[in-house]
Amino acid sequence: MRTTVVISDDLFQEAKCIAVREGLTMRAMIEIGLRKAITEMNSNGGKFRLRSASFAGTGLQPELRDENWDRIRAIAFEGHGR
Repeated sequence: MRTTVVISDDLFQEAKCIAVREGLTMRAMIEIGLRKAITEMNSNGGKFRLRSASFAGTGLQPELRDENWDRIRAIAFEGHGR
């Protein structure tokens, strides 16, 4: 099938450089990108899912449970040049 795709100049230039380096056509680059996007979207229902970054623990330390976020952030960055 033939179609026209309008993309930004900088994206095109970057893709073209990679295509030349890898010995691919722009058609191949577009097909690879579309296949990857389709696979990713189909695998998670098309919705963005934030990976779990949790770690074992019981939440805030007891002495911070009633503090506001500004105070918690100040304590977290204490001594880190902020």
